[in-house]
Amino acid sequence: MFGIQKLGFREAGRWILLPLPKCITVSSGKNFLQVSELCFFSVRAASRLIENMDASVDPCDNFYQYACGGWLKKNIIPETSSRYSTFDILRDELEVILKGVLEKTVEGEAAALTKAKTLYKSCTNESLIELRGGAPLLDMLPDVFEWPIAVDNWETNYGKTWRLEDVVAKLNEKYGTQLLVNFFVGTDDRDSNSHIIHVGACRAYEQFMIDLAKLIRTDRKLTINETRIREEVTRVMDLERDIANVSMHSLVYPVSLIDRCPILSLQALSGTTSEAAVWRQCALYVNNNLDNAVGRLYVQEAFSEKSKELVSKMIKDIRQVFISNLDDLTWMDAETKKAAEEKARAIRERIGYSDNIMDDEYLNNEYKDLGYSAEEYFENILQNLEYVQKKRLRKLRVKVNKEEWVTGAAVVNAFYSSSKNQIVFPAGILQPPFFSKGQAKSLNYGGIGMVIGHEITHGFDDNGRNYDKDGDLKDWWTPDSTQRFLELSKCIVNQYGNFSWDLANGLHLNGNNTLGENIADNGGIRQAYKNYVKEHGEEPPLPGIDLSHNQLFFLNFAQVWCGTHRPEQAVNSIKVDVHSPGKFRVLGSLQNFPEFAKAFSCNKSSYMVPDNTCRVW
Repeated sequence: MFGIQKLGFREAGRWILLPLPKCITVSSGKNFLQVSELCFFSVRAASRLIENMDASVDPCDNFYQYACGGWLKKNIIPETSSRYSTFDILRDELEVILKGVLEKTVEGEAAALTKAKTLYKSCTNESLIELRGGAPLLDMLPDVFEWPIAVDNWETNYGKTWRLEDVVAKLNEKYGTQLLVNFFVGTDDRDSNSHIIHVGACRAYEQFMIDLAKLIRTDRKLTINETRIREEVTRVMDLERDIANVSMHSLVYPVSLIDRCPILSLQALSGTTSEAAVWRQCALYVNNNLDNAVGRLYVQEAFSEKSKELVSKMIKDIRQVFISNLDDLTWMDAETKKAAEEKARAIRERIGYSDNIMDDEYLNNEYKDLGYSAEEYFENILQNLEYVQKKRLRKLRVKVNKEEWVTGAAVVNAFYSSSKNQIVFPAGILQPPFFSKGQAKSLNYGGIGMVIGHEITHGFDDNGRNYDKDGDLKDWWTPDSTQRFLELSKCIVNQYGNFSWDLANGLHLNGNNTLGENIADNGGIRQAYKNYVKEHGEEPPLPGIDLSHNQLFFLNFAQVWCGTHRPEQAVNSIKVDVHSPGKFRVLGSLQNFPEFAKAFSCNKSSYMVPDNTCRVW
């Protein structure tokens, strides 16, 4: 024997030591451990759970602090970030994998994969980008009309021929840059099989149109004087030179950020003090623009095929729980329940990745119009802008493909599409703490199981409920059920609106902005837990942690949302984020779920057991 007493695991960048579990044996006279696969996953999960929690806190007083207190003590927000959470750690780790596959040369691979690697190489070639400076940008400007601040005598040489409508059309058509008018091709809400043009306008332009309408109404002549209108446009929108500057800035600024062009410096936002490493920025950029090619590389490197089968079974079971729960809803009448069941059964599921991305011919054809140079990153950016816009415009006269994935595979997130009635769980999220084929079922259901229920419930939240089983904007509710839904929703609005957040200087959450996500959280935790308890019997206890698996379900759920924010970002998130902060996603949904209090034997005076609870689904 070699006196081995502790076992170390590297988790989220640090080593965690645990007393040697009983399921691990040390071979007599030999320098190695004997570990079964089940034991390995159990020890690894236990080490993570213990490291992140603060067992000195009463779970009935503040379950978020109980679950995440250890995590909060040990994790500091990086200087490059405005927030830091379990999600951010997983995304950081995913970017490391992308770096590896994008920098790896493989002979004979699909052309599409080589293109992704070439784009990444051009992005990370900092010395060449610095050497070229702003020259590529200045060379491009004449193609979209001269930029006043970049040329001399603009009024004399260009002002007389410059027209705002020409610039708006050019920037939108070629580069997809939205100026004044937000123009894009998207699904028709009322006919989800068709694409239509969606048009919006910024406030300044809306005001301009109002003022212009007033001008037309006051001009009694049948023929409107174009010169006068032009003068009025100039008055409302300020000077043409300024309009031209703003027009070009709308293209130049975002491109310069992507290109790290020295003409415009990148400002630190939301309390950050430095930029992310260039390779991280580049991995994200390539993934955002060639998501299927990068998804293929990621799946080949890091995804287990067994995951698809297991998650598919979970979706089937949790979907059935949602449907069976409809019988318990006294506020919904039979007619609306029937339609709700039909919609739930019609939800399309997408797990891991699209099979298409494993087909070389399909992948090569998708990116056939792109040809990158490893020495011309700026030009590659312009190619991507034009490629994406052309792809959008081609959809206008094509029927919506409801089988198409709404996201790539290398993404740590999950989605619901109301127009496709589709739920998506990319390969990137199918990893611990959300899911693992060897992880205890209690942890899988508290992790990805809750996420599955969450996405299903999105089809029935304050927005998703307005779309029918086919994805069409259609009222399938009876008036009485609608009224009751709105009343129950107000309970959740008020509950979350009463939470105040210390990181945001004590500001209260916006219960209206976050209603849809809060409804989905509450439905998701209920469905996942009910399915876990119903379908799964006793599991072996996790080593070193004295909690039942019912309790571990809630612990893993809460640890998914461990995280913190800088004060600037916390205030901003309350104003604009449709998600409640992780702390309140945990507290709010568990306060509304009596099974949590039962699992931890909480008394009625506990903070986690409020006098009034809310439930929609």
